[in-house]
Amino acid sequence: MIAHQSLNVNSVAGHFDVSRTAIYKHVKILTECGLVVMKQYGRERYCEARLQKLSLVSDWVEQYRKIWSARLDNLDNYLKQLQSTMQVSTAEAKRKQSSATETKQRRSSTAETKKKPLSQIKNKKHAKRK
Repeated sequence: MIAHQSLNVNSVAGHFDVSRTAIYKHVKILTECGLVVMKQYGRERYCEARLQKLSLVSDWVEQYRKIWSARLDNLDNYLKQLQSTMQVSTAEAKRKQSSATETKQRRSSTAETKKKPLSQIKNKKHAKRK
């Protein structure tokens, strides 16, 4: 708010749901940092923003933004690689499972055709005896 115009502490406090004392403490910290200057006009004290020092903070943050952007890009690449590896592994596992199921089905159908009903086996034994 004070970046756009000078305001007294009461005006600033009126926009927030905290006490005037809490606002004053915040303004005091910003004053100690050099981001706000208090000017006296008659009985009122006005807060004026001095945002030039934020460029120092911005420069400091920028170097870490570059580092974290690079790290997050590396993480993104790793996760994409891991995901594609997982998809290939899943596809291979499904293919193997499907192949194993087909082999079992072929074996069982072959075994069923080779198996003769018990009644046919008994009939052949009786036929030999006669």
